[in-house]
Amino acid sequence: MRVPMALQGVSVVELAGLAPGPFCGMVLADFGAQVVRVDRPGSRGDLSRMARGKRSLAVDLKRPRGAAVLRSLCARADVMLESFRPGVMEKLQLSPEILQKENPKLIYARLSGFGQSGRFSRVAGHDINYLALSGVLSRIGRSGEAPYAPLNLLADFGGGGLMCTLGILMALFERTRSGKGQVIDANMVEGTAYLGSFLWKTEQTGLWGQPRGQNMLDGGAPFYTTYRTADGGFMAVGALEPQFYELLLKGLGLKSDELPSQMSIADWPEMKKKFADIFAKKTKAEWCQIFDGTDACVTPVLTFEEVTHCGHHRDRGSFIIDREQGVSPRPAPQLSNTPAVPSSRRDPFVGEHTEEILKEFGFSQEEISQLKSEKIIESNKPRANL
Repeated sequence: MRVPMALQGVSVVELAGLAPGPFCGMVLADFGAQVVRVDRPGSRGDLSRMARGKRSLAVDLKRPRGAAVLRSLCARADVMLESFRPGVMEKLQLSPEILQKENPKLIYARLSGFGQSGRFSRVAGHDINYLALSGVLSRIGRSGEAPYAPLNLLADFGGGGLMCTLGILMALFERTRSGKGQVIDANMVEGTAYLGSFLWKTEQTGLWGQPRGQNMLDGGAPFYTTYRTADGGFMAVGALEPQFYELLLKGLGLKSDELPSQMSIADWPEMKKKFADIFAKKTKAEWCQIFDGTDACVTPVLTFEEVTHCGHHRDRGSFIIDREQGVSPRPAPQLSNTPAVPSSRRDPFVGEHTEEILKEFGFSQEEISQLKSEKIIESNKPRANL
């Protein structure tokens, strides 16, 4: 018997968008929410491939009757998630004021780049722009080089999608007391800045006193960086504490009494060269043999191809395989009583579930047929393979 998941019974209407919004919806679906993705008729679906566990309803929101369909859904939903630029939903007559008037319990989550107000609120942007405006990008990069964004993970998914998910969960919890929904203004600039609170809180400690790329945690220290191995792989070193640093030196065949002090910043560049020369003499597998099971804080930099074969991940089942043999991380964190059970089904086609969703939300077959004939909705049933 399947154990109910944490968000079982929570109904979410997600308006199709780019990666951060779909990620938020996927997290909710992974933990049991019933997520309906509202697609534009004729669209190609979720290009970010974050549609796991969702169903697709295709409806033209630019037409009044299409907007009315969405209002009907939101009248019975718990959460509405949209990631358009500010003002778009108002033009469609789908603003929080309108939807919450019909459903005071509705949680209206607005995920944007710059927020619902402010001089940048209506301009275009991407992860790197939000990261830049948050202040965090100025701290990321190697010494003497321009700042660089770590893929599009920090702003899009950390400061954006994940913070929006957190906001939705807090609003759901608060609703158990007040019985009322609320509007969530989640944006990637402020979300990323908040994610980087540690940087601000440690500003006066001297932790970031050197130029970018020359500090202890940004690649400047020889004991907190990566090194290339003889076979072209890499090892990650994070031996911050003195006792761990001693184990690092032992594994490298070095003696601390013959070296400068660990915290001698002036000697860090030379020590990095020394460590690099040593790491370059053995393969990644050989270094794993030396450091595995120790507290030296030295681990291999695993590729996507290697990560699923890692013994630790296999022990925990950290990665899952869907029916199409696609590999992805298992939902985190693990809950002891109501663990996530991510769907293994393929992603939905655009409009695949249009009719069944509308029936669930009280539409008659006659109303559905009328909406189809007027091309307000789109239904794309998968064809059976004979």
